[in-house]
Amino acid sequence: MKKIFSYSAIALAGLIMVSCGSGDKKSESTIDHSNHNTEAPAMESATTEAAPASATSNTVTVESNDQMKYNVSELKVKAGELVSLTLKHVGTMKKEVMGHNLVVLKAGTDVAAFTEFALKAKDSEYIPTSQDIIAHTKLIGGGEEDKIEFTLEPGTYDFICTFPGHSAIMKGKIIAE
Repeated sequence: MKKIFSYSAIALAGLIMVSCGSGDKKSESTIDHSNHNTEAPAMESATTEAAPASATSNTVTVESNDQMKYNVSELKVKAGELVSLTLKHVGTMKKEVMGHNLVVLKAGTDVAAFTEFALKAKDSEYIPTSQDIIAHTKLIGGGEEDKIEFTLEPGTYDFICTFPGHSAIMKGKIIAE
């Protein structure tokens, strides 16, 4: 009886070790995509590291997701011309849980101080009344989008998400040339 128990224990330990793997690499085959949008894996890889935009364009789409990320960290636009920016939340979570917006701040704005100020603006979905704001989208949840239009003078401008706790990660620069 002892032999059967010890063989069973060894077999079970071996099965656990094989199924857990070494922990060095994540296997894509262990991710269950059956309940997800087929575009989700591409979005995850596209937003793992926010990439700068390569070309200057005044019509821009920025995606946000349930992992609290924008898909870009830098946008280049033509100064003095109308910028049309669409924010798309490609995740599935509701805005009360994982809401995102995009707030374009005037050059030289203290982002940390502004973010702290925005936390007090819950009633206006974390968009405070401030002269530091050039433009902002509304707060959106999964599957929603919002479009804003604005014009910038030459310079570099910060953009952030003001939903509580997001601005440390969800931020970027707009360079108007």
